Amino acid sequence: MKIKHLGQSAFIIKSQTTLVTDPFNPMIGRMPADLTAAVVTVSHSHSDHNYTKGVGGSPQIINQLGNFSIGGFEISGVKTFHDDVGGKKRGENIVYTIRTEGITLCHLGDLGHILAADQIKEIGAVDILMIPVGGFFTIDANMAVEIVNQLSPKIVMPMHYKLKKSFIPLPIAGVDKFIEALGWPVKEVLELEVDKSNLDSFSHRVVIFKK
Repeated sequence: MKIKHLGQSAFIIKSQTTLVTDPFNPMIGRMPADLTAAVVTVSHSHSDHNYTKGVGGSPQIINQLGNFSIGGFEISGVKTFHDDVGGKKRGENIVYTIRTEGITLCHLGDLGHILAADQIKEIGAVDILMIPVGGFFTIDANMAVEIVNQLSPKIVMPMHYKLKKSFIPLPIAGVDKFIEALGWPVKEVLELEVDKSNLDSFSHRVVIFKK
């Protein structure tokens, strides 16, 4: 499969078909004009995560808890919160596990708290973790490190951090503090191509996507 970070919490995952996570509105930045997908996952209803009309191809939208099987993707939605007070500030958030080609990806959306034991169990084993690290609206760098230790993925893909090319100033941190706190080697790519045969070669790597 091929994976690319589009900005904010949006990734495009190309396998048998194409899946896009948390597409963002034009106020945040510019997604590819020709972006299409068969499936779009939406972790919560904020406009920087649910801009589904920015994705062509009449995709099936998944924005709820439960289990789904679409186009070679097995997807499970796990209930979490956008803050550390049970959703009282910012509401609920859905963590999605996405299984394809024998690999399990986990997209944490705008997670705002350390995972509980039952949530870790429901998420299960993770190969590739897409995790917010910028703080303020989500977990910060130190909490993100704790969650990496909770889930023990092979590959970590930071998201929801300040980008130099962001259209609007957001009160969130860049990625450097998380990288330093985690202490894993960093691999910079335009796009990551990974499958079962080479997954272990990326073990304990932070993947940063060149913008």
